[in-house]
Amino acid sequence: MTQSTIRNPKSEISSRLLAWYVKHKRDLPWRRDAHNPYRVWISETLLQQTQVTTVIPYYKKFLARFPTVRALARARLDAVLKAWEGAGYYARARNLHRAAKEIVKRCGGKIPGTVEELRELPGIGRYTAGAIASIAFGRAEPVVDGNVARVLCRYFAIRQPPKETRTQKELWARAEKLLPRGRAGDFNQALMELGATICTPRHPLCAQCPLTRDCAARRLGIQEQLPVKVKKIKLPHHQIGAGVIWKGKKILIAKRLANDLLGGLWEFPGGKRERGESLPECVRREVREELGINVSVGKEIAVVPHGYSHFTITLHVFECRYIRGAPRALECADWKWVAPRALSRYAFPAANRRVIQLLQGSKRATAQG
Repeated sequence: MTQSTIRNPKSEISSRLLAWYVKHKRDLPWRRDAHNPYRVWISETLLQQTQVTTVIPYYKKFLARFPTVRALARARLDAVLKAWEGAGYYARARNLHRAAKEIVKRCGGKIPGTVEELRELPGIGRYTAGAIASIAFGRAEPVVDGNVARVLCRYFAIRQPPKETRTQKELWARAEKLLPRGRAGDFNQALMELGATICTPRHPLCAQCPLTRDCAARRLGIQEQLPVKVKKIKLPHHQIGAGVIWKGKKILIAKRLANDLLGGLWEFPGGKRERGESLPECVRREVREELGINVSVGKEIAVVPHGYSHFTITLHVFECRYIRGAPRALECADWKWVAPRALSRYAFPAANRRVIQLLQGSKRATAQG
């Protein structure tokens, strides 16, 4: 791999970057109490694969509901998922809840301060452990997220895809070597801030970068070509049929199994259409398999396209009428009959929430509620 062509010592690089960070860092709520490990943990978990502007309201809402580790550990999972609703990647919320319980049980409610201890907790990987340890506890631990990887790939002109195993090893090694004594937390945040605001994926603002003088990619004129991009694979697409099942004035909802995608969230019963099956047939079959009841399928009331990280769907929602059978949790964790106005009390996936908005805004929903 391309070797470093740094002309200035590490101390000069870190001092320039830290000086820039002090002057230009954004006023973000989690930075106002950066030595609180619980708040660092919540913010770093939310920030995984989510934009800062999107995270801020969820961060404030989550902390207002669960201000401490003990409060989070005491909460029911349903309440945690509801507070997380809309933030996506719900495994993060489930892992936070599990980890909080372990912290209370094993550590007396105190979040551990070493990377090794942190990585033993559910949902905490190398990056999150390094962020908590360095920012909240002042430990000399590096971090490499997407922003840091982009900065380092350009600064050192690394021409291999950043997600490759050997590239990851190099990035972590370089990040560790750059850490300034006693200020690892600030330095890590400065690297992340530089990647988020200056060394952006497209059209980096090199003229405003404190490291531009020594950036190898800038010197070679290839800053917009790095990091090397891997061609995206076309994602599979699934047609999903679901039913808004009425029985009198109430609608049947089901809770997804804990180990499923979106586990623990509530939904309108349904599932993936099989080959040769019509969407109404899909709904009838899925409802029987999931809950053991028979329904009649009426008109289609909503079509919702939605994307996940590894596939996309089109959700087709049908108005259905309960016919017979006692609901049982056969392929779901739980079920309930609820009034339309009560649907907002439960945590639903994004695609289902669009249907709820339709129901609560419809004449029928108002009349039935």
